[in-house]
Amino acid sequence: MNIVGHFRTITKHRHLVIKHCFKAGIGLQGLKHDLSKYSPEEFFISCKYYTGKHSPIADERRDRGYSTVWMHHKGRNKHHYEYWVDMNLETKLYEPVPMPDRYVKEMICDRIAASKVYLGSDYDYTYPLKYYHNKEHGKMQIHPETQRKLVFVLKYLNEHGEEETFKYLRTHEVLDMCEADEL
Repeated sequence: MNIVGHFRTITKHRHLVIKHCFKAGIGLQGLKHDLSKYSPEEFFISCKYYTGKHSPIADERRDRGYSTVWMHHKGRNKHHYEYWVDMNLETKLYEPVPMPDRYVKEMICDRIAASKVYLGSDYDYTYPLKYYHNKEHGKMQIHPETQRKLVFVLKYLNEHGEEETFKYLRTHEVLDMCEADEL
């Protein structure tokens, strides 16, 4: 169990997200980011699987076939699109619903910070879009509107860099950004 390593990694990540949230205009929201990672339900199992190279969730999932940490985490953190799933009253199926823009913004800040923490000096602002295309595209159960917003901001980041992206997030709603791009 690597308690110190895991604590340092999640704290470094959280502090980067907070910094990015302030740049994106949602600073107070950022102060609450990922507090559940310090809960006993998430912390100790994550310490067991900690390597420092990627999220411990993947290794727990590999061993158990599912991740108790992820199920706890996604149910308490609105910046994960997986949180935004509910029953459709017409179909009686669980389906993704649109994420509010403030959580889309936090999700972007989270993705940038996670990339920085796990890639270290190999990070550059084009990585979050590459990760999306290589690992997530076509596999996500995400509302189409939320996915459109996510992809728009990741492309914007890829083309304009972090500072310009944070400035844009601070001064625009994500929906406004997407609509302007389509004109």
